[in-house]
Amino acid sequence: MGVSTSAPAAGVRLVAMDFPPVNALPVRGWYELAGALRTAGADPSVRCVVLAAEGRGFNAGVDIKEIQAARDRTALIGANHGCAEAFAAVYDCPVPVVAAVHGFCLGGGIGLAGNADAIVASEDATFGLPELDRGALGAATHLARLVPQHLMRALYYTSRTATAAELHRHGSVWRVVPRAGLREAALELAGEIAAKDGALLRLAKAAINGIDPVDVRRSYRFEQGFTFEADLAGLSDGHRDAFVARSTGTSGAGSTGKG
Repeated sequence: MGVSTSAPAAGVRLVAMDFPPVNALPVRGWYELAGALRTAGADPSVRCVVLAAEGRGFNAGVDIKEIQAARDRTALIGANHGCAEAFAAVYDCPVPVVAAVHGFCLGGGIGLAGNADAIVASEDATFGLPELDRGALGAATHLARLVPQHLMRALYYTSRTATAAELHRHGSVWRVVPRAGLREAALELAGEIAAKDGALLRLAKAAINGIDPVDVRRSYRFEQGFTFEADLAGLSDGHRDAFVARSTGTSGAGSTGKG
């Protein structure tokens, strides 16, 4: 359990999340993920990173139970900073990052996938931000990289999800495959990328990030400020408590939120 790194092919590093039951990451998990991504990208032999997950879904955001169990705001602050670090580690990775998304991609999962260079998704993958239902705000920055502006707003306000097929039609998902073939398809794309000149790939990644129309780090931190405001105004605890109450003792519950 945790974050693992492997080398499935020449020039490719696979970073995998495994936080049962639903990959809702605790504070330490976000920092562990950020560290693994930064280490992989710093290796001069690596030309592409695949970000994947074990279990039922790609990522269900932060662990709300951890936040609600804390007697102060340390876990909330830790989750916000941890998410920012992990999202930045994807975006700032010196080589391209391919996200292999299956099942649910919610909250913090959107931050990870939205900052990736390419996404390969399984047919059962769904993408969304249930933030308003969890008393939080954030990651609209990253959802806006996956769907058009007005669709992003509608999904955000309603907490609805979009399917992998819908995102493929919008051009943000490279390929949709059966779940059993997801890892193979992601590694196939990573292998094609890794066959290029490593030095040129790193220059290309820096150049493409440099022409991005939105500063994703600044934009996301701006959003997070409103999560703190909602918490200080007393708007968040009730929603988080209700979520924890619903999820306690149920195998299908996930923990999403401050992502």
